[in-house]
Amino acid sequence: MSMDIITYDGTFEGFLTGIFECYNRKIFPVEIVSRNGEQKHLFAQKTDIQPDSEKADRVWKGIQQKMTGKNKEMLFYAFLSEEPGIEMKIYRFVRRLFSGYFNIETDFGDADVLYLTQASQKVKKEAMRMMQFVRFQHTKGGLYFCGIEPRYDVIPLVVGHFQKRFADQRWLLFDLKRNYGVMYDNGKPQEVTISAKEFSQINGRVNENLLEEGEEFYQRLWKTYFTHINIQERKNLKLQRQHMPRRFWKFLPEMMILN
Repeated sequence: MSMDIITYDGTFEGFLTGIFECYNRKIFPVEIVSRNGEQKHLFAQKTDIQPDSEKADRVWKGIQQKMTGKNKEMLFYAFLSEEPGIEMKIYRFVRRLFSGYFNIETDFGDADVLYLTQASQKVKKEAMRMMQFVRFQHTKGGLYFCGIEPRYDVIPLVVGHFQKRFADQRWLLFDLKRNYGVMYDNGKPQEVTISAKEFSQINGRVNENLLEEGEEFYQRLWKTYFTHINIQERKNLKLQRQHMPRRFWKFLPEMMILN
């Protein structure tokens, strides 16, 4: 019996296409992994799958039809966790789902179901934090820029929020860890990568010569405001870290006073 590995381009569309081809070619892979990912089975037969939107849509619509309302996006959220081996956990879940198992979404005795549910919740929590802690910098040319470093790949989940909130602005939300972002201009979001970076890869701070005149002044005002409301006698750093984890502090001008 041959050992098959499915490789794909790392996108959710590519992954769903891979699932389609597993059924179409009657392949039962031992691993599904991004082309750039670490492969455990070095001597297995590899099948590289190119993304196909039509095939991916067919798989996704099939999943949607079988999942209940509150869990329709669960597998997408879990995929964005980028946890090692997440593809095979989703694949096994989908096989059970399409095989007609009842109440699979709540079958927490299944290790894959429990893992995917927990991963999905972690990703959603991280997305909420991003919406709370994002701080845009106003650059010359009228662009608002924010560099972030989320634990999971949550930009796809937060774009809609900022699109509604800043519908009349030009902005760029950039993931420093994954080296891609979303530019919003003329009412349309577009995925971008940046080769020549005019900002810090550590905290996303834009080079001072590119900041809009007055931006530094407003940041100082914001820090001063935070200092005044941050009463020393009532400071509770443990609670503060619980609501605002320390890994976010370097992106927030108001938190620099605590470092």
